[in-house]
Order: sequence, then structure tokens, then C-alpha cells
Amino acid sequence: MKRSLILCLVVALTGCTPLPGKNPASAAVEPDALPPMVTFASPRPSPPSGSNTDIARDFLDLSFRLESGRDLPILTRFEGPIRVRVTGAPPPTLRGDLDRLLLRLRDEAGLDIATTSSSTAEITIQAVSRRNIQRVLPTAACFVVPNVTSLTEYRRLQRSNSITWSRLQRRKHLAIFVPNDVSPQEIRDCLHEELAQAIGPLNDLYRLPDSVFNDDNMHTVLTGYDMLLLRTYNHPSLRNGMTRDEVTARLPAILASLNPEGEGRASRPLQETPRAWIHAIETALGPGASETERMQAGKEAVRIATELGWTDHRRAFSHFAMGRLLRGTDPDAAQLEILRADRFYAKSPQTKLHRAYVASQLAAHAIAQGNGAEALNLLRPHLDTAARHENAALLATLMLLRVEALELVGRRTEAEALLLDSLGWARYGFGEDWAVFAKMHEISALNPQHKNTGGS
Repeated sequence: MKRSLILCLVVALTGCTPLPGKNPASAAVEPDALPPMVTFASPRPSPPSGSNTDIARDFLDLSFRLESGRDLPILTRFEGPIRVRVTGAPPPTLRGDLDRLLLRLRDEAGLDIATTSSSTAEITIQAVSRRNIQRVLPTAACFVVPNVTSLTEYRRLQRSNSITWSRLQRRKHLAIFVPNDVSPQEIRDCLHEELAQAIGPLNDLYRLPDSVFNDDNMHTVLTGYDMLLLRTYNHPSLRNGMTRDEVTARLPAILASLNPEGEGRASRPLQETPRAWIHAIETALGPGASETERMQAGKEAVRIATELGWTDHRRAFSHFAMGRLLRGTDPDAAQLEILRADRFYAKSPQTKLHRAYVASQLAAHAIAQGNGAEALNLLRPHLDTAARHENAALLATLMLLRVEALELVGRRTEAEALLLDSLGWARYGFGEDWAVFAKMHEISALNPQHKNTGGS
């Protein structure tokens, strides 16, 4: 299984990266004097909010199907303690983020999981360059494979049945390959997604609004819902080799004990996501397609979602993707699509994070129109949401947008202070100093006050 290279929905706001320039706020920041990187301290996951009936259905579809749509005959997992080792060339932030993740898995999912230096570890995390990952899987940001311990071994066995998930009888050892030359947040996101699939379900479902087990990449760290899934997957009532029917029979009692709040909630099942919609979304936002193909695919995703009568987050995501595609060529049409996305996201309390992404797009448009007051109103509810979900790239983006909005309404002192606060998060979210400054200047270029100051 792999974390796909669906285009980051928060990095690009304008469709291109402007040439560096300085505005009154950014002039206070020297290129060699960025503040220290900031990271998140204590996790604040929200508990799962769905009914146990719906969670059971999701669990079965996640556990007995691959992302390709192929069914899995039996449940496979590790039995006993799980030990994790790190090899390759890990960057400094990887081990700290891994330790925090393992602590959460022990506390929230009840797993006996810890790091080790032994070569007999159940899970090996190898940190390699992004280029090396894409030489073997061009569309993957990172991935997990059974029965290997290194990328060299994976290359040797790439066409072998021994690394095929559908033929696996039990999980004994596996490898996770993560890039070591991307931003700290990208590496952490890979750890969360790939380690979750290493010890839990292998599938992703677009119908899940509050989970990393969803290829829309909205959630980047494990949620309360995800921790319930992992606790269920590793429950002592289940075992290796169980069929879907056998697991189905055990699930009601397991979920009733682990999630009693879900027993009294009404079932609100969402319909299956057709492969045609998935293909359209992945073409529109993934690598390899031309601009024309992306646009056609985006329109197709909206058409399918509309004809199916969806009103959930997938309908919203269809419009959001279309808005992103249109931003560089038709800002007014893009704005209408983003507004449509927000209307559908607003229908559910489970999509606060999604609305924070939307707010970044709406606020960018307001700033480009010179309307700082509107941008401030749009941004205000969402900074804490980004922080709660530990998304530094989104948080820094929202803060930088707020800097420009404050500039527009004449609150320059506040803007300068907020800019400095934002850059510590930007260093974690975007990585290298050049990427931080590129993001800062990209957002600064939206502000019409800077059009004649070199910031365009």
C-alpha cells in the first residue's frame, strides 16, 4: 500500500510561484534569520462520531479489500509485540515524530509497539531519497511492503508472489519506505499512514470523512476514528486467517466494548464510491496528466458526484478539486467551485478540517480583491482547527494569509508579529528555507498593495 502523490491541496494558492519580493511585514525577516522550527506537543484527537453499525461496515471494507478493489480472502496481522527499527539515512525529525506516534499507538490503540535496533524487528522503516522511491513506484510518496527489509530486497523481489498482500497468510516482517529529502511534515505524514496500514487495514475509502484511510489526503495524522480501527483490528477476539464472515460475527461485540457511545447512534451509511469517480479524481489531481486531461477529469468527477446525488464530503471534494484546477486560468469560476465545496462541507460537523482548506482558498481570493476584512472573517475559525489536526503546512498558510489581511486593514504591527510566529510552523510544514520563503512570497503576491513593490 502507498501514500499517493495526489497534489498537495494547500501548497499552491495561485497556480504558480511568484518571484521573491518583500512586503512591509516580510521585510522584517532576513533570509538567514528564520525562527526555529516549531512542532506539535500534545495530540488532540476527536473521538469517533459515527454509529457502530457504520464503523463495522467501514472496518470490513477496509480490512478485506485492497485499494485496487481486489478482495482479500483473510485477515492478516502481527501477533504479539511489534518492534520497529529505523534504517537508511533518517533526517533529525523522523525519530522524534516516530516516538510520538508509537506513544499514541500504545496509549490510544492499546498496542505493544516500540522501537528497537535489532535486525529481527517486525517493521523496518527505511529512509531513502524520494527519487529512489519513485524509481520503483513513480506515483508513490511512500509505501509499505510485506516480507522485505530494504528497498534493494524489494527491487529483487518486485515481481515475486512473496510480497503480494493477497497471498499473505500472516504478517511476520515488513518494510516501510519513506523519503528523507522532503519536509518534516511530509515524512511524519508518511509514518502515520504507512505504519497504520502495516499494523491494520490495507485499504483506503473515499467515503470516510475523518480518517487517514482516505486518499484525499485531508487528514495527515491518525484520528480518533483511526485509533478505534487499529484497536479493533488488533483485538484479542480476532486472529490471523479469519474470513470476512468470521470477523463480521465478532465485530458487534468488539465495537460495543471499545466504543459504547457508538451503540446508540443512528446508522447513516454512505453509498460505495464508484471506480470511475476515483479514477477521475486521481487523474485530476495526480501526476502524469496534461492540463487538458486534468480539466476533463475534474469535470467528470463533478458530473458523477452530481448524478449520483451525493451531498457528502465527496461531492464537496469534487468541487474543491475543480476549483483548484481553475484557479490559475479562471479565478471567478474557481471561486464558484470553492464556494460550492464549502456549502457541502458545511453540512457535516466531521469536515471542519476540510473547511479550513477551503478557507485558505476563499481567503486568498478575498486578499487578491483587496478585501482584508472579509479574509480575516474567513480565516478566524480555522487556525485552531489546523493546529488540532497537527497540520503545520495548513496552519502556516492560514497564518500567512492572515498577515496579508492584517496588512490590508492597516494593522501592520500585528501582521509583523504574526509573520514571525508563522515561520516556525512553515519550517516544519514546508521544509527547506527556500520553500518557506517561496510560500511567504507566493502569498504576499496576492496582496494588491504589493503589486508595485517587487512581490509579483
